Order: sequence, then structure tokens, then C-alpha cells
Amino acid sequence: MGTSQKEGLASSSDAAPIHRFYSRTTWIEGAAEEQLDLVSRLAGVSHVAAFPDLHPGKYGPVGSAILADRIYPQLIGNDIGCGMSLFALDLPARKLRLDKAAQKIRVLEEPWHGDPGACLAADGLPADLHPVALGTIGGGNHFCELQELGSLSDDCLLAGTDIRKGDLMLLVHSGSRSLGMAVFGTVLESFSGLDLDSTVGRTYLAAHNDAVRWASLNRRLIAERAARALRSDLRLVADAPHNLIEEHDDGLLHRKGAAKADMPLVPLAGSRDALSYLLVPKANRPEALASLAHGSGRKYDRRSMAGRAGTTRSDRDGLIRTSFGGHVICEDRQLLIEEAPNAYKDPNQVLDDLRTSDLAQSVATLKPLLTFKKAVNRELAAARRDKHGRLKDRRAMR
Repeated sequence: MGTSQKEGLASSSDAAPIHRFYSRTTWIEGAAEEQLDLVSRLAGVSHVAAFPDLHPGKYGPVGSAILADRIYPQLIGNDIGCGMSLFALDLPARKLRLDKAAQKIRVLEEPWHGDPGACLAADGLPADLHPVALGTIGGGNHFCELQELGSLSDDCLLAGTDIRKGDLMLLVHSGSRSLGMAVFGTVLESFSGLDLDSTVGRTYLAAHNDAVRWASLNRRLIAERAARALRSDLRLVADAPHNLIEEHDDGLLHRKGAAKADMPLVPLAGSRDALSYLLVPKANRPEALASLAHGSGRKYDRRSMAGRAGTTRSDRDGLIRTSFGGHVICEDRQLLIEEAPNAYKDPNQVLDDLRTSDLAQSVATLKPLLTFKKAVNRELAAARRDKHGRLKDRRAMR
């Protein structure tokens, strides 16, 4: 957190309670714990929940849920509405040819050529709301992954979902792209929080809500593009955003890298060389703020991955294959290193912590077959930021 965010903090004795849903053996950086402490002492914060995927973020801890009496845009960041959407395909696994599928899914490298205005209007959004970015994944840790549904632990809990062992699935992780950046850019300096009843607060929240809906639509369009390339229909199984603000009890619930868990099923993403899981949340821990871990969580930040992965040619070659025999499709070698499997925590440990805390249970495993990651245009990304690394796009919100 920056200096401006530390001003006006409450004393330790007046800090909000922090409920930690991870064990002592879980990898948690000291910087993330420091950020938790700072957030708990922000004005108006009444409750903090931290999950086993916790790690430090630019403005606050990722893998946490915070209840406050005002809006803190920095606790959500620029990727408003980012989340995980899981879809079932009607393509039988026995008919899948992995090499051919890997070529077909490269269609996601290209811009989407659909009708954005019609799609936005059909979802009740303005037809001109950042149409150019629609249907695209973005960089960083975003991905579209073809998976195989593995062992089922409880068929009863999956009743009505019409999914079964061996089914092919698509897990899409993406957010609001340039729209979220534009929305966040208008309130970037609002470190003391926004009053919900103020003009600025109402304007931000309305734009935030549009960005959340835009991000959900975007994940669906990405999945439809991939499914069409694979010549398959698809159906939604779960849509769990993890960067958003919602009204909750008598406050405003901020989730940053914490999955919305007041729904039947929630995906828990592993790394591209680890199983993901399909979870059934439990609603008997109100102090968890209706939230869950959204994935493994980073163990090492992107900058520190230099020297930890891709140091030899064979190591770099190994970054595009997995121990499951799967393929990783990414034309950006630096991104492959930054997002290497060892950059992330063990998802089994995260899952064990959630089960031990009685927050959720796993009902199915999801084995990665193809992981698509978009190559980053690093020159364009640098051009969009000033010398301090801040977004230059500060245009007015809708």
C-alpha cells in the first residue's frame, strides 16, 4: 500500500478482526500479512477474511474479502469483475485429438469478429461500451483451458448439472479488460474511500457494476469462440467473479481475488500443471463473508520468476508441455516464465485449508489438457502507463 493509503489508519486496538482460513504450514508472504493488517485499520473497515491463496497485491492483499462502510476502489483494482467461468462441452473426450485441438484454439489469438453492439445490448449494457476489447482474454494470469472432468466425490451434489466423469470442460479466467482500467483510472487517487451516497461513489459503483457484467459476458464469448473452433456446443456450469464490490449485510463487501461463494458451484483454479477443482461452498461460516479462495495464489511474483524457470533450453521447452501430457499455447516466452507452474502455490494445500476450515468441499477434479494464454503486447502496455507505472487513461466514466 502507498503512503496515502496509510494515512488515517486506526490503531491496532481499533482494527477490524481478521479471520484467517489457512494453516500455519501454508505459504503466506510476510508482505501479504502486513497488507492485511493495514486494510484492517482502514477507516470504516469492520471485518476482513483471508484465504489460503493470499499474496501481496499492488494496493492490498489478493485472496481476501473486506467489509466496509464505504467504497475502496483500490481494494478491487483495475480488473473489475475478473473471475472464473466453467463451461461443459458436448464434445466426447474420446473424439478429442489434442494436437488438432491445440491448433484450432489458436483462434483466440485473433480479435473477435462478432457483433459486440448486439451482444452488449442483449445483456442490458450500452452497445458502445468498450466493444473493441470484447471477446479477448488479455495477458497476465488470464487463460482459457480445456480440461477433463476427473474423479467425482459426490454425485448427489452434482445432480442437475448434467456433467459426468470424462466430460470435457472449458475454464475461462478473464476480466473487464480496458473497461476496468478506464473505470479505475477515474478514482485512482481516492485512497480515503468513497461515500456510497456521494455523486462520485454512485457514479463509480454504477460503472463498476457494468464492468462486472461486461466481464461475465466476455468470459462467455471467449468460451463460445473456443467451443466453436472445437466444433462443440457448450453450457455454463459456474460463473464466479472474484474482483468486485457488493452490498452485504450493513456494509459493502470488497472481494479481491476471493471467489463469490453464494452460489451452488465454484471453480478453484490450479496452475497449468496442476489439477483444478470444482467446489461446493458451505454457508456455515459467516465470518468468511460468503467468499472462497479463487485459485492456488502466487508463491513468487512475476519479477522474481527470472532465474526460477526457463533458465535452459530444455527447461523452456518444458514450459509448453505438462506432466499430464497437455499442451500450453503461448507465444510470449517471458509470460511463460512469469506464469510457470512453480510461480504458484500447491492447490492441494489450498483445498485442504478450505476443507479444514469447513468452507467448501471438492466434488470433482479438472485435469488440464490445453492451456491457452495470450501473448502480451509489451510495448503497447508500457505506452499506456506513465513513468510511475500508473494508467494514463483517466477518461470520464459513463
